Amino acid sequence: MDTLSYKTISANKATAQKEWVVVDATEMVLGRMGSKVAKLLRGKYKPSFTPHVDCGDNVIIINAEKVVLTGNKWTDRIYLRHTGHPGGQREMTPAKMMAKDPERLIKKVVKGMLPKNRLGAQILSNLYVYAGPEHDKQAQQPKTIDLNALK
Repeated sequence: MDTLSYKTISANKATAQKEWVVVDATEMVLGRMGSKVAKLLRGKYKPSFTPHVDCGDNVIIINAEKVVLTGNKWTDRIYLRHTGHPGGQREMTPAKMMAKDPERLIKKVVKGMLPKNRLGAQILSNLYVYAGPEHDKQAQQPKTIDLNALK
């Protein structure tokens, strides 16, 4: 047999079929929701997944303030950052972060589940998080998706 009867299709920026999806975070466990959202952003649920291309969907998360953590993670988990100055290490718990800015907590969790390179930063820009039930992306006609139906 001289030629193959099939070819592996590799997606690129022009051929990627990106969609807009809405995820309702009400009563969802933060880490489980974050991992499925990261897979949606990456495009891993699509048959045309290509590792080096941004071929995932644009994800809108609503009701970010209603996300839950199991156990004592609200107070026992600590997120560290550094200001860059001597003695500038700062720590924050998820409870403090949720009280201050719920969108930032979800973005931080999803960012940790994406690749640590330029592609990961580009993919993270396709995530839109809103604390309440309203979002300003109606013009894109996003479809509502149930994360519990995904693997």
